[in-house]
Amino acid sequence: MRDLISKTISLGLGIAVASKEQVEKLAGELVKKGEMTRAESFAFIDDLLKKGEETQHKLESLIQEKVQKVGERKWATKEDIERIERRLDQLLDRLEKSE
Repeated sequence: MRDLISKTISLGLGIAVASKEQVEKLAGELVKKGEMTRAESFAFIDDLLKKGEETQHKLESLIQEKVQKVGERKWATKEDIERIERRLDQLLDRLEKSE
């Protein structure tokens, strides 16, 4: 489970880095075309990156919440089942002996 969470977060960080590069590239192209000034491009980049970080934090919180809910569920492990089976066998043996 932790491996899945780690991979998910790594994926999110990878997307964030790629997004930053894409945003900077887009801003650079807009500056070259004269559609925005250099100062506007910095503000544009900052705004988009802040929104991306906010979205990433929301996603991480959502993932953490879902994982916590799954962790709260009571699942029987293989060891639990084997322990219960041994106990049942003991009880059945006692029952058979008492008859």
